[in-house]
Amino acid sequence: MPGNDIYPNPVLDRRALRVGMVAGEVSGDMLGSGLITAIRDQLPGSEFIGVAGPEMIKAGCEPLYRAEELSVMGLAEVLQHLPRLLRLRKDLLRRLQAARLDVFVGIDSPDFNLPLAGVLKKSGIPTVQYVSPQVWAWRQSRVAGISKAVDLVLCLLPFETRFYEDWGVNAQFVGHPLADEIPVETNKVNARASLGIPAAGSYLAILPGSRMSEVSRLSRPFLETAKELSARRPDLRVIVGLANEGTEAFFSAQARDISIDPMPLFFTGRARDVMGAADVVLTASGTASLEVLLTKRPMVVAYIISGITHRLFRWLGLKRLDYFSLPNLLAGRQVVPEYLQGDVRPEILCPALEGYLDGRGADGQAEDCDWYDTFKAIHQQLRRNASTEAASAVLGLLGNENDSA
Repeated sequence: MPGNDIYPNPVLDRRALRVGMVAGEVSGDMLGSGLITAIRDQLPGSEFIGVAGPEMIKAGCEPLYRAEELSVMGLAEVLQHLPRLLRLRKDLLRRLQAARLDVFVGIDSPDFNLPLAGVLKKSGIPTVQYVSPQVWAWRQSRVAGISKAVDLVLCLLPFETRFYEDWGVNAQFVGHPLADEIPVETNKVNARASLGIPAAGSYLAILPGSRMSEVSRLSRPFLETAKELSARRPDLRVIVGLANEGTEAFFSAQARDISIDPMPLFFTGRARDVMGAADVVLTASGTASLEVLLTKRPMVVAYIISGITHRLFRWLGLKRLDYFSLPNLLAGRQVVPEYLQGDVRPEILCPALEGYLDGRGADGQAEDCDWYDTFKAIHQQLRRNASTEAASAVLGLLGNENDSA
């Protein structure tokens, strides 16, 4: 909060800030939108420019480029787009340097944002990385580079700050905005009513991800799993949450090729209602799995990256963690089934999903397991009014910068 003992902010005496921001994902666009609003609540009239998605633009960010131009996943995919991304970053750097920024905030997309932040920091601009790179998982040697590139790392997950402490990096846990947005209890009947589907019956929700690269790899095994499960359970209906019109068009084409009776129902931009209406969810890894956790629905998590990227990961020895899904990472143990690469197929996914539908749990045990209580405890831990916390941390950094000037 402005003017408190934790954040003594002489910068708050100023009328406004000029903030550079770069977000390259749908989730980053949402984070950026919340941060813009929270900074303006404390410093009305502040201006924002950079790489923005629709939510940041709506909140008042002037887009020098659109966020979707940075949305590339995986080592192989980045290499394919590297020349274009380097040209974009060079032009963006020139324009940000000319903008006389008070602070730069890179939101996620660390491979793009950290080099950009490093140059801006050398020119005297305070820099922030909002969302920690997964250095706690692999490539821990990058921590030294992060320290040189940014003055502050804003962490969404509590265990990340403990990792940075060991490396002497200025990092702060601010909570996760999704935990603030999503209610602690989500009513299944209300979610079904909002989608216009019957309140009775069993529903499998499919969330294939927000990136086209994710959807292109997960759509067929997810649909084949839904087909097999529907054949076993005639009362089951399949509902699909899709991020945008592009992913909807691709997924719908795949569904026409894999006949499911009855046909899945598609909802674009309604992923949260879809997961809220479900009895069980089959989801891509990443932010989608966190939303399912916060909605308190049982889930099975799957992830497929390109064969080249996967081989590079194995060759470089980059896999360090026991788990890859956020629910398991946050719980510190396996609380949901997760499957990677070749294990993402119907004969493995179906039994796990059916266990939840039968009330046995994914491991075949009676469903008195503690997944719900674990999800609720994690929700409460992440709920910290994150956007306000992040804004105060950014302004606190500028206050400290002014103190040391």
